[in-house]
Amino acid sequence: MQQTNQARLIEIFTDGACKGNPGVGGWGVYLRANGEIRELFGGEVMTTNNRMELLAAIRALQSLKAMPTVKPGDPVQLHTDSQYVQKGISEWIHGWKKRGWLTADKKPVKNEALWKQLDQLSQQYQVEWFWVRGHSGHDGNEQADRLANLGAESMLTQANSLS
Repeated sequence: MQQTNQARLIEIFTDGACKGNPGVGGWGVYLRANGEIRELFGGEVMTTNNRMELLAAIRALQSLKAMPTVKPGDPVQLHTDSQYVQKGISEWIHGWKKRGWLTADKKPVKNEALWKQLDQLSQQYQVEWFWVRGHSGHDGNEQADRLANLGAESMLTQANSLS
């Protein structure tokens, strides 16, 4: 018996964190797919919060390739507490592409390489982008926030061990 797309729905919750902006940052992904839960996190020693928010979404979509029950074209609901990510990928990106990756006021799009990567990855699935209010008790977002902070803490530990 073949699974329907509804049974194959993938729910992703992403978050970024930064200790100082710019500063030490982390990203977190809480993913639920076909009864499986995955938690991912990482970070960078010197970054911005927006970069970490974008990287969380990128790492989430990249991780789907390693899941045998997930197929290209499957429906994905990606939840982020970043309006920058949600509006950027759903609305603003179309204008950026038309203008050659320039903003409406003719300035280069910040984080262009990450936006291009996210755009390419999101086209492999049927991604619906949802904004959720951060720190409002939403379980998936709270899990992603916890993981993003673990990512930032792991970078702090790494930076401290080098000094």
